[in-house]
Amino acid sequence: MTPAERERVSSYLLETREKLLRTAKGLSPTQLQYKPASDRWSVAECLEHITVTEGFILANINNTLQQAAGSSIPGMGDDGIVQMVADRSTRVKGPERLMPAGQWAHDRLLGEFESTRKRTADFAAATDVPLRQYAFPHPMLGALDCYQWLLVIGAHGERHRLQAEEVMADAGFPRAAAAE
Repeated sequence: MTPAERERVSSYLLETREKLLRTAKGLSPTQLQYKPASDRWSVAECLEHITVTEGFILANINNTLQQAAGSSIPGMGDDGIVQMVADRSTRVKGPERLMPAGQWAHDRLLGEFESTRKRTADFAAATDVPLRQYAFPHPMLGALDCYQWLLVIGAHGERHRLQAEEVMADAGFPRAAAAE
């Protein structure tokens, strides 16, 4: 990873972390659990999905780095990937293993996210592996190199942070922070 790439991904991971924390901090259990409709996610479900998916992607990056390096993979540019992943105009159903299952209590959601994001950020800051030489497939975008996967982590978090904001903007969302 070049110094410019490291700066970009580190800054993006920090920026998306800060935005998510600003969105979700201080929400009551009632607010975290509110769903605008039975087929929509709550803020808590968005947080859990972001965290589970990030851990899954980071594990896949680490597993991929245990294999032999390949050559650079032509495909979509970094900016296009970030834009497509973060874009909320199209609903996408992810794999079942990444769906929220209520595995953490409300008071642990942000802590679990913070712990997972710290592992990702620490990896991005410290790795000396040429991430552009390692790739694995995304189910919709095709093969992405491991640097691009780090960008996907940030963009995916941003996508679901925006989804959480949509939930919070719903007319039925409990407005009082103390709404228990």
